[in-house]
Amino acid sequence: MSSVSTDEIKREFLKSKSGLVGIFILTGLIIISITTIAIIPTSTLQDWNNPEKWISYPKTSVPSWMNFISPEKIPEHKIISPEIFETKNDGIFLISQQFGISFEYDDYPSDFIFETKTKYSNSHLVQIKVLRPDGVTLELLSTTLPYSETETIHNQRYFSTDDMMKKNLILQKNELDFSEGTVEMVFSQSDNEQILKGNYIFIIDTYGIEETVNVLESKMILGGKAFGIMGTDELRRDLAIGLLWGTPLALFIGISVSIGSVVVGLIYGVYSGYKGKKTDEVMMRFNDVIYALPALPFLIILAVTISNSIFLMVGFLMIFSWVGIAKVSRSMSLQIKTRQYVEAAKIMGQKDSKIIFRHILPQLLPYAFASIAISVPAAITTEAGLSFLGLGDPSFPTWGQILHDANTYGAAAQGFWWWIVPPGILIAITGLAFVFIGNALDSIVNPKLKR
Repeated sequence: MSSVSTDEIKREFLKSKSGLVGIFILTGLIIISITTIAIIPTSTLQDWNNPEKWISYPKTSVPSWMNFISPEKIPEHKIISPEIFETKNDGIFLISQQFGISFEYDDYPSDFIFETKTKYSNSHLVQIKVLRPDGVTLELLSTTLPYSETETIHNQRYFSTDDMMKKNLILQKNELDFSEGTVEMVFSQSDNEQILKGNYIFIIDTYGIEETVNVLESKMILGGKAFGIMGTDELRRDLAIGLLWGTPLALFIGISVSIGSVVVGLIYGVYSGYKGKKTDEVMMRFNDVIYALPALPFLIILAVTISNSIFLMVGFLMIFSWVGIAKVSRSMSLQIKTRQYVEAAKIMGQKDSKIIFRHILPQLLPYAFASIAISVPAAITTEAGLSFLGLGDPSFPTWGQILHDANTYGAAAQGFWWWIVPPGILIAITGLAFVFIGNALDSIVNPKLKR
């Protein structure tokens, strides 16, 4: 292998279109990773498998941007915060929470839910109503908060599936059709069954005598069939968050495994080739034993018997990834150690370690960089394969783990393409970036490819 200067590598690399494309893609992935780590809290990783975290999200909803290409506008899942107004009249306190909604869709929402957290004492009357775009006001529910002699904090959820809401609407609309749901009666026109589009205001009025209510938290969830940039899965998790967090995790796995395996393989191979004789024979036979082991079955056994931690997986991948690098670096070392400056260093009495790290390894750095780039896709796809088989670390939303969950819940059979296609595309794009970079470097540092 001939020596290639850093300036020559840069100059030749800038001439490679595929290498520049790879750098462009890799830069984008790094920017996404940094932005994800900076903006999305790391606690999201801990909550990825916590159902309570995602209870307010819809189940298996399509991405919201589908409304731009779909002939019919799909109802979007919305989480709405209220405007709160407080009044007092003749000793009666009124806390009014108003949720404004612009509804311009071609289908009914699946449901609506009010979630409130209040601090109060005694008993208070709660009335829920909706002001429709046609000016009609519908009374949905009239109830009371549980009586409490002392000040207490109370969490309450009001569901559109409540039978009392349905009965109140039937009485107000003078209809006896019990098959029609609460949502349909609220969002349909009075004279026909068509959807009434426009601005709705849902109101929760809380009345108290001499005592007021403090609203600590409040939101309205309008259930829809579309949500977020990438939709949701069967467990209601926002797939955009999983895909974004999967980017730094994929880069961490791929780059860590490739750097670790290349460094180990490079030092092992160079030392074996430099020492020669029995040392070389023993080290290469050990290398052949590791090379002959079937990596995937061993990784499966190790993940099942020891641990499926993502960090241990990175270590296991390094164990099986360095042997090929060692063989190539050994053959290069056999050539370099016969050069005059290496022989001169021996005559001057320099230690073997100094000769290896100062005179031989620097000559192999261009090859090492190319090997690192080319090794990254293999590490990423191996982790994705293990995770797809259910042997990955379930506490991290890697792209392979997302595909595993999609397979577990039958996403392909049910047509949930947004759960399957994006992680597959991201794996392919990431691998392609490093392949482009690796091939560009390899064509520069490999004399045969240059010719």
